[in-house]
Amino acid sequence: MRIDKMLANMGYGSRKEVKKLLKEGGLQVNGEVVKDGKSHVNPETDTVVLHGEEVQYREFIYLLMHKPPGVISATEDQNDETVIDLLQMEDQIFEPFPVGRLDKDTEGLLLLTNDGQLSHQLLSPKRHVPKTYFARIEGEVTESDVKAFAAGVTLDDGYETKPGKLTILESAPQSEIELVITEGKFHQVKRMFEAVGKKVTYLKRISMGPLGLGDLELGEYRELTEEEVTMLKEYKPE
Repeated sequence: MRIDKMLANMGYGSRKEVKKLLKEGGLQVNGEVVKDGKSHVNPETDTVVLHGEEVQYREFIYLLMHKPPGVISATEDQNDETVIDLLQMEDQIFEPFPVGRLDKDTEGLLLLTNDGQLSHQLLSPKRHVPKTYFARIEGEVTESDVKAFAAGVTLDDGYETKPGKLTILESAPQSEIELVITEGKFHQVKRMFEAVGKKVTYLKRISMGPLGLGDLELGEYRELTEEEVTMLKEYKPE
């Protein structure tokens, strides 16, 4: 990897700014001063020191966010605040993107990463990665709804969903439920309840695959641990 690309990827500035930084002579690779940005370096084996501090290179970033309502699951938008806007600059420089989407008015667990392979792995319809939601429903959810969801319901566009596991937590005066689905169609949870004549008034995703939301507050996020990343990469739905 070129040294200027490595430093730019790590947030030390644009290629032009990094070039100026190198000319100042403050960078050493394995103890030798390097001023040419075209010089190649192996981040895994070479020791890179900038102004006396070792540069720890990392290619990927993995973040777990509690997305608040009103924020959209996108990398940029001209009108609305995005989940990327909630990140610190040291995390934004890795250019992460949301793994899937949560509706603008839906809150809950959202993964962000720049690891395209893992994102594809988690979103692939063939993988059937389960996603668990908590919701409040206008109208009483009944056992007949549980059976309907278990068989798959037909949405307004004629699409028949895969089976979902619906659990009734409270039935009165307002129904509270948990729903596990393995798809991510547009507004799917809301449309599934509309298919049985009911309306979602509050929706929150609480888990995705092996990861849970934990105690993150609205708008907060954290990096996944190495163990969690490994668990995600090796995860195989039952």
